[in-house]
Amino acid sequence: MRLGVLDIGSNTGHLLVVDAHGGAAPLPAFSIKEPLRLAEHLDSDGAVTPTGISALTEFAATAVRAAEDKGCEEMLGFATSAVRDAVNTDAVLDRVRERTGVAISVLSGEDEARLTFLAVRRWFGWSAGRLAVFDIGGGSLEIAAGPDEAPDAAWSLPLGAARLARSRLGSPLDEGSLRDLRRSIRAQIAHDAGHLLRGGSPDRAAATSKTFRSLARICGAAPSAEGPLVRRVLPREELRNWVAKLIDMSLEELSGLPGVSSSRAHQIVPGALVAEACMDIFELPELELCPWALREGVILERFDQMSVIGQS
Repeated sequence: MRLGVLDIGSNTGHLLVVDAHGGAAPLPAFSIKEPLRLAEHLDSDGAVTPTGISALTEFAATAVRAAEDKGCEEMLGFATSAVRDAVNTDAVLDRVRERTGVAISVLSGEDEARLTFLAVRRWFGWSAGRLAVFDIGGGSLEIAAGPDEAPDAAWSLPLGAARLARSRLGSPLDEGSLRDLRRSIRAQIAHDAGHLLRGGSPDRAAATSKTFRSLARICGAAPSAEGPLVRRVLPREELRNWVAKLIDMSLEELSGLPGVSSSRAHQIVPGALVAEACMDIFELPELELCPWALREGVILERFDQMSVIGQS
């Protein structure tokens, strides 16, 4: 079956076309992306701006045409924190449906964490033991953990790299605002840390998302050109050494680092602060990067559901 997955994230709109069936890994067949930056297209009241709505609608229309051209039998559309937390969510999604015909569902933060965990569990398998998963998106941080395919702890925090870059960081970044931001990030993560820790220390800790991939690349991980099967890790001590350097860099210097695009350079410092806080609070010496994340989780759950229906 050929399936189109339309992922409306807080940073990027992404259409992924996959060939898949139950029991097999989804095989990417086509992909298009657009930097929508919805987390930064919010007005003072928390509504997605007309500019943001227009960008989202245009991308959704492009994605629908591309999915039809590629022969997709079904389109799964979902949105995450930027749309989820907006005060005009229904109006935004109604506009997209009226103009494009595609229905976009809004994932809860817990579902986002749960589906990302499912994808990472399938990637690493049962040999990972008790698994902890961290995902820094544009609008939120997802944390999940457990010994099975469904996590026994899964939650979401408003600590996305784009959200923090937009709302918490001034220019220039002074010592006082940096300390306040660091304190706030760590307090929010630590508040519910017991959800994960009550089940015991994880046997493997993994990370997904562009932010973690960029940080791992900065810290010496292999480039994406070497393929998804290469083991990549983000070491805590290496990240800690880099955080101080990143804070002192200009946007131009940040965008020149390996794995960092100019459009996301302003998000690297807040993303690094969140990543370092996760590793410190949960006492993790390293995070292993997983190439599968939320989109793959959505696909896997859909095919699991189809398998159950086919057996009934």
